[in-house]
Amino acid sequence: MQELKGFVFATAQGGFKYSHRDDIGLIYVPEGAVWAGVFTQNKFPAAPVLIAKKRLQENSKIKAVLVNAGQANACTGERGIKDCQYTLQLLAKVFSISEKEIVPASTGVIGEFFDLTKWEKVIDKLKLNLGQADCTDFAKAILTTDRYPKLIYKEITLQQQTVPLVGIAKGAGMIAPNMATMLAFILCDLQIDPLWWQNTLSEVVDKTFNRISVDGDTSTNDTVLALASGKRNLQLSEQDLLLLKQGVYELCFELAYLIVQDGEGATKVVRLQVIGATNTKEAEQVARTISSSLLVKTAFFGEDPNWGRIVAALGRSGVSFDPDNIKIFLGKQEVFARGIPVLKDIDTFLQGYMQKKDLELTIDLGQGRACYELLFSDLSLDYVQLNGSYRS
Repeated sequence: MQELKGFVFATAQGGFKYSHRDDIGLIYVPEGAVWAGVFTQNKFPAAPVLIAKKRLQENSKIKAVLVNAGQANACTGERGIKDCQYTLQLLAKVFSISEKEIVPASTGVIGEFFDLTKWEKVIDKLKLNLGQADCTDFAKAILTTDRYPKLIYKEITLQQQTVPLVGIAKGAGMIAPNMATMLAFILCDLQIDPLWWQNTLSEVVDKTFNRISVDGDTSTNDTVLALASGKRNLQLSEQDLLLLKQGVYELCFELAYLIVQDGEGATKVVRLQVIGATNTKEAEQVARTISSSLLVKTAFFGEDPNWGRIVAALGRSGVSFDPDNIKIFLGKQEVFARGIPVLKDIDTFLQGYMQKKDLELTIDLGQGRACYELLFSDLSLDYVQLNGSYRS
């Protein structure tokens, strides 16, 4: 396994919400990293999102990413901005770097203010713990309702050299992103042009993190950052860049899958493909309507091949189509076509298939060549119980 060069990690327990584990993490790049970012389009962006977006406009290189779990610092107004800036000032002083070289990210309860006395104590702990943590420790420290950390390591071959890529994410609820999902960090040690890095991240996010749904809600804090330390000195050719982009895509797709798999209360991951659409926009509209239908999601939880709920959701999607052209498949089995059911005893026929953890649903609109793919989870009793008592 190739070493990821130029990155150092630290975690600590700040007691922001969790009293039994570390809840703050630091990615530190002593010599700086070229970075890119994609952020939530929610109209109530959290304070760290606002500051990070400003950083992206100002600086092409940063030295640290500071992440806390338990408090989102969202809907906290001007005080939230000042509190976030103060935490960065604390870190900058302790690490002898510029405040503008630090990017913040937060996740947790909306509307709570920081206790800055806790931050003053925990920043010193981060300094003491620097280098004592690794990627896995960092992934664990940024969790909230997640059942497990999400960490992917990949290797790609460029110019006969093996190059590592590391992806870290957190997210289990409030997932129906309009840019990314919750928090994710993509790390590599190559020398990369900042504009290419940003364009690549934006393109990859749109095809991965932007195509998942757990509960139909978009977070106030969604942030995806990509950092390249430049410690591995390779002059990348056009072919290398294509391979690198593919590697980043595969990394993000696997992380996106893990987020849906770990969706709050989730027991199934459904791969939804809408094909035969007039254009991509309409294919996406159908996919998002079906994936956010509570009746469809609960049917998958109950392992019920109730295609009637799928048809009903499709019919209210707002997309024009000829009902007689519609075909619906569960797995490879056609269950609905030409306006009528295909199988007489669908429950018996699909019983074994519906018990699987990974399922496929295909909707053929029969009117064009455009398509759209999206991953979504089912909806269980555990989701309601968890979110009904989230703040307590």
